[in-house]
Amino acid sequence: MSRNARTIAVVLAGGTGQRVGLAIPKQLVKIAGRTILEHTLTIFQNNDAVDEILVVMHADYVGDVERIVEAAGLDKVTGVIAGGSTRNETTCRAIDAITAALTEGEPDPKVLFHDAVRPLLSQRVIDDCVRALDKHEAVDVAIPSADTIIVTRTHGDDGEFITDIPDRSRLRRGQTPQGFLLSTIRRAYAVAAGDPNFEATDDCSVVLRYLPDVPIHVVEGEEHNMKVTHPVDIFIADKFFQLAHQAAPTHGDDATYRAALAGKSLVVFGASYGIGADVAAFAESYGASVFRFSRSGTGTYVEDPAHVEKALAEAYDRAGRIDYVVNTAGLLRTGKLAETDHETIETATLVNYLAPVHIARASHQYLARTRGQLLLYTSSSYTRGRAGYSLYSSAKAATVNLTQALADEWAADGIRVNCVNPERTRTPMRTKAFGEEPAGSLLTSESVAQTSVDVLISALTGHVIDVRRQDPFKTVVAPEGDLASAFAKPDDEI
Repeated sequence: MSRNARTIAVVLAGGTGQRVGLAIPKQLVKIAGRTILEHTLTIFQNNDAVDEILVVMHADYVGDVERIVEAAGLDKVTGVIAGGSTRNETTCRAIDAITAALTEGEPDPKVLFHDAVRPLLSQRVIDDCVRALDKHEAVDVAIPSADTIIVTRTHGDDGEFITDIPDRSRLRRGQTPQGFLLSTIRRAYAVAAGDPNFEATDDCSVVLRYLPDVPIHVVEGEEHNMKVTHPVDIFIADKFFQLAHQAAPTHGDDATYRAALAGKSLVVFGASYGIGADVAAFAESYGASVFRFSRSGTGTYVEDPAHVEKALAEAYDRAGRIDYVVNTAGLLRTGKLAETDHETIETATLVNYLAPVHIARASHQYLARTRGQLLLYTSSSYTRGRAGYSLYSSAKAATVNLTQALADEWAADGIRVNCVNPERTRTPMRTKAFGEEPAGSLLTSESVAQTSVDVLISALTGHVIDVRRQDPFKTVVAPEGDLASAFAKPDDEI
């Protein structure tokens, strides 16, 4: 097989969402700020092995999908066509469209058929499918069954009864994508067309039944590659996205940083020391104009909207633009909520949650002009509140939700919004609070700062970006609060 063969992802989105009980197709339902379909298309858009994407949509919603594709800049999508009344008819329309677009002498394309409502597909599974098609004509994706599977039969009004319990070790649960050489899947459907009783729920079963001499290779799938079918699935998928963490971008080199930062303007709140100071220093070393604001350094109280607005206006007046706004300010108060006084509750909430809100609101007008980015910080404690950390953990959860909401709300303005989630980091405040700890157990504030800049100059938006040490074989148990430890004394910098 020629290595120059195109790989075409066919995203099957012809369903109407009846089982979910919605007035619109389930693939157009929004989770984590974007439609399910857009999440799925973005996965293929970002895969280097995929050359083109063809969307097969319910005829009534083709225009809606075309608008989504255009707004999201999904330039690998070469067509949006109407699907058929059945899954098989929809597949046939995709095969016909791809066949019609073939050029004379073109190598046999690889075609991946994927359910639009599986928005959690990994790049690894796609890569494995594409590679498998170098050796095989057909591939399926499947995972072992964790449950015992039973075969039943209905007996009148008495209900169902077990007739067989197959060996679970040989059973697999099928997923998508299913991949084929175009000539193979086209031939399978051509043979199937001659069967008056033809009916199939997926494309591999068509090959299995009508081209029995073609072996179907199985690629290992993943448990979280779920299909959104029932109402509860929307909730589960949304939670997966909420808890999914984006790996930190690869560090740039000197030329990359200088090209991205020279002439840009960066505002850092909480910049006296720690991560904030290191972000400022790193960006400044590559030619950015950096404006540092903090409680101890400039008397800037981030919980005061007037202070935030004044700081941003000052930076804009001096630089004529603001490209990036970074907020590393924060405050930790621990203890039982019932025993916490009103002043402490109010101060912690103002600094940890309302301050990011004020900073975001005041930054919008400046970042919209430069199509810039707002960068916030969270902690792993946002995923589950812990005793003694109720104020802090709930504020960190709110910051993540604020990030995701604003990334969607500001997308039309070209503003990116992300949130960095570092594990335990060596800062002056942490040392003061916990004393000296083994150097290998902590991130350096400089490394978190460099990753923060990597995020600023990336195209990411709406993500929680993990920053972790590079030793994957060493587990370190963090004190309660994780990043919260960096806020171990009353101050405003991490």
